[in-house]
Amino acid sequence: MHKAYKISILIFALFTLLLLLSGYMIFELKIGFEAKNVLSYYMGDAKLFTPAKTNSGILKLSLPHIFAFALLAMVVLHFLIFTKFKYNFFVKVLIYGAFISTFFEIFTPFLIINVSELFIYLKIVSFFLYILLIPIVLSLLFVSITQIKL
Repeated sequence: MHKAYKISILIFALFTLLLLLSGYMIFELKIGFEAKNVLSYYMGDAKLFTPAKTNSGILKLSLPHIFAFALLAMVVLHFLIFTKFKYNFFVKVLIYGAFISTFFEIFTPFLIINVSELFIYLKIVSFFLYILLIPIVLSLLFVSITQIKL
């Protein structure tokens, strides 16, 4: 692989990690990681004077995230095709897991307000799974680019 490609992928990976870190911090500050906080955020809380989220409100928030999450997942995950790990079963599981966690991260708010409050747990799990899987993919890219032997 050409040196310029390696450098640009490493810079992209660094900014992706910063994006994930900021997403983690925003989620923690805005919603919180406890089930009751997530429930309060989406279903509203009379004690805190927060209204329940509506389908249109969630849709307005989800639309830009659909594009951004899909683009990030596609760019990061397609880099794996060019690595020595491309035929590895673990990588296939990693790719499917990343796409599934991305899907649920975006669409569980609709399930929370329209189907059942129990989907708050899926929301929390999908968030942490997404935050965990993308750095794993980035570390595989780093290992492949730097030619470190595993």
